[in-house]
This record gives sequence, structure tokens and C-alpha cells, in this order.
Amino acid sequence: MDEMPILNQPVHRSGALLEFFARRIRVRSETVLTPLGLRTRHLLALTVLREHGGSSQQALAGTLEMDGTNIVGLLNDLETAGLVERKRAPEDRRRHIVELTDAGNKLLAKAEFGLAAAENEVLCNLDAKQREELYSLLQHAFNGDEMQACTGAEC
Repeated sequence: MDEMPILNQPVHRSGALLEFFARRIRVRSETVLTPLGLRTRHLLALTVLREHGGSSQQALAGTLEMDGTNIVGLLNDLETAGLVERKRAPEDRRRHIVELTDAGNKLLAKAEFGLAAAENEVLCNLDAKQREELYSLLQHAFNGDEMQACTGAEC
């Protein structure tokens, strides 16, 4: 059986390398987050809340792409730890507004400091300019705030 030639494909594929670096970052990140009582999903929620200055529970679920049941469990974890606070929205008592507490802000800063060290370890072979270029390329691939799949000739 003859093999079909693969046409118009790049010589170097990035997927496997991205997965390798993602795994290395994930392992090192867990060593930073676990002693702080955090998981990656906690870190993401805390970061979003800091960036947005708080959020409705529903909007947070949308941003994190989580369903209602999972966001409630996540927020229960964070609220029990004193990292976030849920309040009823004054304009609609059925909605909850979630805000980062001072303790949440401090723990997030501590986690980010440790994560920066982990990232430095993984990306140690890149200088500052190369890291900025990598970040820009990844942002470009992500296409800003919206993930858009490209197919065929668009890619």
C-alpha cells in the first residue's frame, strides 16, 4: 500500500513541545500551589476576580467555562478558606457577587511569586526578550480574549 504524501505541512510541529512544557509547568506549579492549599482552578478564579474587581457568580462561571454545579463547589472551597466572599447583588437579590478578600489577594500574590520562580526554572534557556516573544506568540495564537478555531487554508 502506497503512503499518501502530506502536502503543505510545516516541518516542525509544536503540539508535542507545547505539551511537554505544559506538563513541566504543571508539575512545578503543583509543588507551589499544593502547600498553599490551592489548585490550578482556584488560582484561575482568584486571578479573574482580582482582574475584574469581583464578578457575578454566573459571569465567573462563563469566564472559567464551568457549569453552575462546579462553580458552586469551587467557590465553596475558596469561601471556606476565607479567600473570597459571596454577597447578594443589591439590584437583584437572586444573584451573588463574588469578591476577593484581603486574604485571597495576599495568597494569590504569594502563589504568583512562587509560580514565577517555577516558570523561570522551566524557561531558563530563554532570555527576557525571547520570553516576551514567546508570550506574544502564544497570545496571538490564542487570539486575544476569544478562542477561534481555524481550519484549512485559514491556518
